Amino acid sequence: MSDQAILNVENLSVSFKTNDGIIDAVKGINFSLEAGETLAIVGESGSGKSVSSNALMRLLPDNAILHPESRIEFEGEEVLHKTERQMQAIRGDRIGMIFQEPMTSLNPYLRVGIQVAEAIMCHRKVSKSDAKKRVLELFELVHLPNIDQAYTKYPHEFSGGQLQRIMIAMALINEPDILIADEPTTALDVTVQAEVLGLIKEIQEKMGMAILFITHDLGVVKHFADRVLVMCKGELVEEGETQALFNDPKHEYTRMLINSIPKGQKDPIEPDAPDLLTVEDIRVKFLVKQHFIKSKNQYFEAVKGISLSLKQGETLGIVGESGSGKSTLGRALIGLLPSTGRIVYKGKDLSLLTDTERFDLKKDVQMVFQDPYGSLSPRMTVGEIITEGLTVHQPHLSKKDRLQRARIALEEVRLEANSINRYPHEFSGGQRQRIAIARALILEPSFILLDEPTSALDRSVQLTVIDLLKDIQKKHNIGFLFISHDLSVVKALSDRVLVMQKGEVMEQGTADEIFHNPQNEYTQKLIDASFDLDETPKENAA
Repeated sequence: MSDQAILNVENLSVSFKTNDGIIDAVKGINFSLEAGETLAIVGESGSGKSVSSNALMRLLPDNAILHPESRIEFEGEEVLHKTERQMQAIRGDRIGMIFQEPMTSLNPYLRVGIQVAEAIMCHRKVSKSDAKKRVLELFELVHLPNIDQAYTKYPHEFSGGQLQRIMIAMALINEPDILIADEPTTALDVTVQAEVLGLIKEIQEKMGMAILFITHDLGVVKHFADRVLVMCKGELVEEGETQALFNDPKHEYTRMLINSIPKGQKDPIEPDAPDLLTVEDIRVKFLVKQHFIKSKNQYFEAVKGISLSLKQGETLGIVGESGSGKSTLGRALIGLLPSTGRIVYKGKDLSLLTDTERFDLKKDVQMVFQDPYGSLSPRMTVGEIITEGLTVHQPHLSKKDRLQRARIALEEVRLEANSINRYPHEFSGGQRQRIAIARALILEPSFILLDEPTSALDRSVQLTVIDLLKDIQKKHNIGFLFISHDLSVVKALSDRVLVMQKGEVMEQGTADEIFHNPQNEYTQKLIDASFDLDETPKENAA
């Protein structure tokens, strides 16, 4: 271990008590972190990355077992021997943390400005007005729009990417010695990702802050980290300087991760494929300020008269920055948000359907949500979650038949069939998203709205899920509306692409036209900001 390190970790081993016995999540790992250094920990979901970082902050759940030989030293002091009160003085002050899921990290009952201000008022003697001033400075630094309004809003009023920027502001407000960033750019679109990474780097240089960067995105790691640790199934399999490791990876697992950038394109659909969905002039607006005279109400128009079409078996990719209206459009199309305009599904105008027809339509139209934490009930087992749709729409099936269908669905998304009796909190973020995908697929729908379905997945699993979605689409002729900020995934999965900004369509065309010959300046900006896309030509050239 290094004498100059701000953080030393020796023989860190963590296990969990579960219904299926003891699971070893981290197995005797060793590493150090120098002041001012950026150290990345990479690996697939379930490899022990987040467990390791939570152990450093003493944030492990009650069923965790920290092995007695484990040692964690922060600035020469043993962390594992500190009391909870002593740890509270360290957390959020000397060590900041950006969590993977902003929606579960923020209190839904408190305005976000108050929550971020609380982080500085707990550790510093500052007035409320000074705390607010500092919060607004940081909101501006992380490019949050309308910062004065943002201060008084609640978490549910922000997009996923905006929430992550708020979490980054909260983690940086006390200028910590170490910033632990657990998948900090997962929910961000490519342009904001580049800006946020640049911002973190800028603050790091100004304050000499060390960063422990946990991610599955190797494109980001290559551009951002000084050193890399590669974890697989709880073990440290390789470590080294970033460029050296990427240029000459020694371990087979590291080589597999580096080569796991989505490539290729989807097979074209049949030219005479029938129309599945036709949308004309869809508009969605939200009430911003209510007036007792209704005509004076103030509205924010999130989707501004968009028209699109989707054929049977086709994938339409929708890309754009967070807050561009992608998810709002998707939710409006399947009736989760009120909208104006005309939606025709399989030749039927949705506004003319009876209640019975609407209920039957729910089986045929499914959705995979962006946030697997919020969309899976913590009180239900995985088996109950996946079979819930079958219980409603196919009540004639026995419980045994439903569970058998659930096991098959789990295996299709690369999860073990015995996962059926476990609860969502026992899975990593990527595993939870695969459960959500299995839940949507089990009813064999004709149309699936996929809202960032791969954002929580590591690259190798993304490839599996992309291939899985392609196979299922081909087999059942399903139409996909694929919303994502990950351009390499959109390129690999989509027939056509629609580019959105501020509720409007900037450009649309085939995947080939959009990625190889973009006509709009905004589209070009998105493509230029993608770390993965800028790797592809070099690999092809080689």
